Amino acid sequence: MTLIKAPLPDAEKSRALAQNRNAFTVDCLIDSTGLPAPVRIPRPDHVHVMVADVDDLGEWLRELGGEIHVSPEFEGVELWTLHASTELCEDGTSTRVLVSVPVPAGELVMHWIRAAVKR
Repeated sequence: MTLIKAPLPDAEKSRALAQNRNAFTVDCLIDSTGLPAPVRIPRPDHVHVMVADVDDLGEWLRELGGEIHVSPEFEGVELWTLHASTELCEDGTSTRVLVSVPVPAGELVMHWIRAAVKR
């Protein structure tokens, strides 16, 4: 028995294409720069990247710039998230990138990384 593939509705197709484009853009960035990215989660409007430690977050900050948002402390840990974007593509678009790492509250963090924090 063969199932007939129904075409995706236009909205779903657009979301899937945007998600694939974002994944490709960030994968190309990672391949060309060697940025640490053990976990990547593409979405239609951005890509989440989870890194292992705050030094890895610093590598992304150095490459893309941006600002870091820090969540309220929960069970002794804060979630630090870099909000950045890739360079503009030929079509004038860029991809938002959110790079996150759990940081123990009170952890010593390099000054130049902490300077990017916008609470």
